[in-house]
Amino acid sequence: MSGPDNFPSYARRTPQPQPRPEAQPRPVANGNGRRMVANTQSWWQEKLHKLSLHSRVTLLAAVAVGLAVAFVSIAAYVSVRQQMYQNLDESLTNRAAQAAQNKVLTNQANLAQISPEALGLSDILVGVILADGEQIGAANSKPPPMEEPEFAVAQSQNQISKRTFGESMGAHYRIIAVPAQYCPQLDLGHRCSDEDLEPGALVVAQSLRPIDQTLHNMGIVLWAVGLLGVIGAAIAGNAIAASGLRPLARLSGAAEHVARTEDLQPIPVDGSDEISRLAISFNSMLAALARSQDRQRRLIGDAGHELRTPLTSIRTNLDLLAQADKRGGLRPDDRQQLLDDVRAQMDELTNLIGDLTELARDTPQIRNAELIELSNVVEDALIKVRRRAPNLEWDVSIEPFPVWGDERLLGRAVTNLLDNAAKYSVPEDARTDGVPVGLVTVRLQDGVLTVTDSGPGIADADLPHVFERFYRSSEARSRPGSGLGLAIVKHAAEQHGGMIYARNAPGAGAQFTLWLPHAATQTR
Repeated sequence: MSGPDNFPSYARRTPQPQPRPEAQPRPVANGNGRRMVANTQSWWQEKLHKLSLHSRVTLLAAVAVGLAVAFVSIAAYVSVRQQMYQNLDESLTNRAAQAAQNKVLTNQANLAQISPEALGLSDILVGVILADGEQIGAANSKPPPMEEPEFAVAQSQNQISKRTFGESMGAHYRIIAVPAQYCPQLDLGHRCSDEDLEPGALVVAQSLRPIDQTLHNMGIVLWAVGLLGVIGAAIAGNAIAASGLRPLARLSGAAEHVARTEDLQPIPVDGSDEISRLAISFNSMLAALARSQDRQRRLIGDAGHELRTPLTSIRTNLDLLAQADKRGGLRPDDRQQLLDDVRAQMDELTNLIGDLTELARDTPQIRNAELIELSNVVEDALIKVRRRAPNLEWDVSIEPFPVWGDERLLGRAVTNLLDNAAKYSVPEDARTDGVPVGLVTVRLQDGVLTVTDSGPGIADADLPHVFERFYRSSEARSRPGSGLGLAIVKHAAEQHGGMIYARNAPGAGAQFTLWLPHAATQTR
């Protein structure tokens, strides 16, 4: 059969479906692939680390907005595409089902002699496929693509078939197939009986060019909007980074100024954001450095003053000894007295240098702490001080107490406390003759070391200053010492997380109390 204008409407057999090739296993990534991914990640990390924080913020804003726009664009594109396809499928299905029910397009006479334009189907390809594979196209129109899915509907294996067909030259169709009864009569006036009807499927195909064009235009718009969004995000990120990092730039400039000039003046802080808190912390660090610098300056100044006295005394005594030797020498008693004075000054100088070395450490915490028994430290200190002060009576009561700390520093602190008590328990004009002239009471209970002397006590005006470096009261200036002993005690107590305080004991002299935390509560 041939339709008008030589458009074929004859029967043709559908080629038998070819078996699908077996799925090939996907290649597994080998070690080279993993190394390539790792090298790529390392390359990106290296590039990002070379970028400034300003550039990172700008890049982050651009990437974040770009990803957000991409997700929204993809969601919008997929949603619109799905909705358009769904509407098209519903329209084609309803029209095909109605045409199959009316049996207008399933009559061979209508297909062979009436063009689709006459039926209002100018944008649709119409055809029929029978159960035996025969295909019939409409007049003045090429038949729609009819293959295995449509053949399955014609054989009643499926109720409906929906698919998209695309040709290499650009033709793009949406194909719908619904079950139908085909009438093989060529006479328009003849009506087919039920015995004449043949099972088949009505196939309609509509070009997707309008939808493709709409989606193409939509894709261009989404790309343009996304690109503008990324550019705008990069500009906004650059502005935000410049504004947000301006305080950080000021902070960096202040740090460079401090490193260059050693001027520890704090920088002004405005706001309460993270960078402002960083600036506050920076100012706190500057204040701590200023205090440490001030302590060092005062220590150097006071040390110079204190060192000058014994050095001057030693030099004077040596000059006197040299001049006396030129004149024939001193009497043995005078010479021995002069040497004893030099030796005493040397001892005082040695102790002063040791105290200065200890205080100059100024470490924030004890390093290499170990578990020590505080009672042993006190006993060792008592042995040393008793040798130097044999004319004192000692009332001692010690209980075991473990602590974490530096045994050398604690021993020096306890020794200084006992030396201080021994020094002020002996009156300046006392005559010993082997008889005790003073009493020192030592108690160690629950980590509290209490040392009480029998001296005159501490004046109320001097109590707030007894632990300051180089501070000496008017009564103490006539006695040997540098004014650093109690400062070292305070330093040791603070290093071990404890405390030290002084007061006047009722009916006795000065009383010093040193408290240290138990080893179980200390951090190592």
